[in-house]
Amino acid sequence: MIKFETSLGDFSIELNSAEAPITCQNFLEYVTSKHFDGTIFHRVIPNFVIQGGGMTPDMSQKKTRDPIKNESSNGLKNRRGTLSMARTNDPNSATSQFFVNLKDNAFLDPGPGNAGYAVFAYVADGMSVVDKIAAVSTGPKGGHEDVPKEPVLVSAVTVIDG
Repeated sequence: MIKFETSLGDFSIELNSAEAPITCQNFLEYVTSKHFDGTIFHRVIPNFVIQGGGMTPDMSQKKTRDPIKNESSNGLKNRRGTLSMARTNDPNSATSQFFVNLKDNAFLDPGPGNAGYAVFAYVADGMSVVDKIAAVSTGPKGGHEDVPKEPVLVSAVTVIDG
């Protein structure tokens, strides 16, 4: 299990390593290297997603490792409480950024003409904290939309025993 400590409370996630081995290994490497510590949830869209994993409070993007292969065809669905990798229009461009689905987002699953977004984990504890993050006031900042007006800081992300 992996614990997120944020300025609005803590939540824990469970990785789906069997279904998304490349994505989970990538995520764990970012966790153990402390990449996520000091980042923010920089994109918050109520009734859709909260996104984090790559921006500092001043909206600077952190340096990442090489992109990984998109594992969106692993059978896992973008349902409320699941975590998926964020990416550009290139399906194989995910690095460190991820999002938590706030509702079932079937249109993010793979399908004809749609590479989809790779689900790799789920919120095991603290979905109320995720919902609290989703409720913050947002606006434009640093060329981005839907940025929390008061930064939602991720102080630490650590691997914890089950």
